Amino acid sequence: MNAPATTELPVVVIGAGPVGLAAAARLLDRGNEPLVLEAGQSVGAAVREWAHVRLFSTWNEVVDPAAEKLLASTGWTRPDPATYPSGGDWADLYLRPLADVLGDRVRLGATVTGVSRTGRDRIVDADRYQRPFVVHFTHADGREERVFARAVIDASGTWATPSPAGGSGLAALGERAAADRITYRVPDLKDPAVRARYAGKRTAVIGSGASAFTALASLADLAKFKDGTSTKGVWIRRRGISESTFGGGEADQLPARGALGLAAKAAVDEGHADAVTGFRTEAIERDADGRLVLAGEDGHRPDPVDEVIVLTGFRPDLSFLNELRLGLDERLQAPVELAPLIDPNQHSCGTVYPHGHRELSHPEPGVYLVGMKSYGRAPTFLAMTGYEQVRSVAAALAGDTESADRVELTLPETGVCGGAGLFHDPAADQADGGGCCAPEPALVQLGVGAPATTAAEETPAGGCCGS
Repeated sequence: MNAPATTELPVVVIGAGPVGLAAAARLLDRGNEPLVLEAGQSVGAAVREWAHVRLFSTWNEVVDPAAEKLLASTGWTRPDPATYPSGGDWADLYLRPLADVLGDRVRLGATVTGVSRTGRDRIVDADRYQRPFVVHFTHADGREERVFARAVIDASGTWATPSPAGGSGLAALGERAAADRITYRVPDLKDPAVRARYAGKRTAVIGSGASAFTALASLADLAKFKDGTSTKGVWIRRRGISESTFGGGEADQLPARGALGLAAKAAVDEGHADAVTGFRTEAIERDADGRLVLAGEDGHRPDPVDEVIVLTGFRPDLSFLNELRLGLDERLQAPVELAPLIDPNQHSCGTVYPHGHRELSHPEPGVYLVGMKSYGRAPTFLAMTGYEQVRSVAAALAGDTESADRVELTLPETGVCGGAGLFHDPAADQADGGGCCAPEPALVQLGVGAPATTAAEETPAGGCCGS
């Protein structure tokens, strides 16, 4: 076949979330034509699935400068920069207007199924890098299509591929069979149907990050209402509990992130949640009454629960990139040059050095994984980091290496996005109050009756760690 001239082709951006649309704005600002392919039926489709959750970043931190410049031409003005948007606010007040400006450069209901070099699978070397990319995608009605591209920016995120409950990285035995009682998202307890599902129930929350904090605080808040009496959380942690467990508190440079950790601590302090530490889930079973029993790797079984919320992170879907020559770290599934900078054993959101096109490059020139997808399995991503990534990538694609190499971002330090710890380092386990390798899982209640903090629905919760 005769491949089209690369110079005449668009840059395909996969995903119309905050980072994908920012990439499109940056490309336009550099004189390159973007084509954004979004699997969902609306822009920010993943963000809309957690529309009820409030970000712990303000409007000042979640609007890309190039996108704002593009929007300004329509008369759009940024909401109060000191306020905290919810996911729904972010999607409705920023992403939707931005997509409207981009117009037919954004295609909805377009699920990318494969990316390759035109006429070259991953084995073939001959004039490989002179060939344009070919991107296959399907429409919502099943119709298939392909487009050619001079470069591909994958900003599809990791939302669609949550990690399982199993402590080995695999689904726990019985996890799939118990799917009717398990969710992998923070539930919206303002939705009457969802609220009824958890009200008065005993719910296990598996995870230790911002999402787990949000779920614990929300369940604790539900317990304070008449319809939620007896609501109880059971916090399942692989590690122990120490002073650093709940983040930076009042010292956090993202104040709302610190407040989220304090709200989760209050849930435990007030007795609305018990913490089971040193527990790695091996199986999920049903008792005679149909309730769920979590079985640990050592055989320990806490009391049965009615529901399970699994918030153990996300992982990238690399299946449609299988014909490309990617250089990915064997542990994190992130670009090899980026992986040491984001290793959750060592880094938090604020200690990750701002990075750009060089750290995001692969053996296959012209392809970049950005946003949450670039972090692989690392959980420490901030939206601001994604905006800096695509600024650098767009500059590199425009041939402005000087700008592409320049760092234009300062990140806030401290907080709940801290490292996961060296799981099998006895010293680290001891310092953290037992850690995941504690010889006996412990049921913990901390300071029952401690003073209450702000209710969960008033506390900005999570959100900045997303694509």
